[in-house]
Amino acid sequence: MYMVTTFDALSDATRRRILDLLREKPRLVGELVDMLEMSQPGISKHLKVLREAGLVNVRQDAQRRWYELRTEPLAELDEWLRPYRHLWLERFDRLDDYLQELQASEDETNSDSDK
Repeated sequence: MYMVTTFDALSDATRRRILDLLREKPRLVGELVDMLEMSQPGISKHLKVLREAGLVNVRQDAQRRWYELRTEPLAELDEWLRPYRHLWLERFDRLDDYLQELQASEDETNSDSDK
């Protein structure tokens, strides 16, 4: 039996959108169907994957099933990504330096043409 990982679950845009909606508050399947304009079986398939990955809990309330976000797997993912953040920050810093150089060069060009 194949075990669904957090990465597997997050690889699909619809499942990420479902998580975004569940981040706001727990929701019923019907709400997700309406908000995402998808069929109930389609949403249920995505919710099953999210459940198997441990990203959502289901709470039964009489005939209704409430789906709610579990943040623990996302915290684990965030912890795993932590060592990579400095790479992004360095690249953003280099981009910022480059954009400032371009702006300074453009300002200098405009100031020369005003003379």
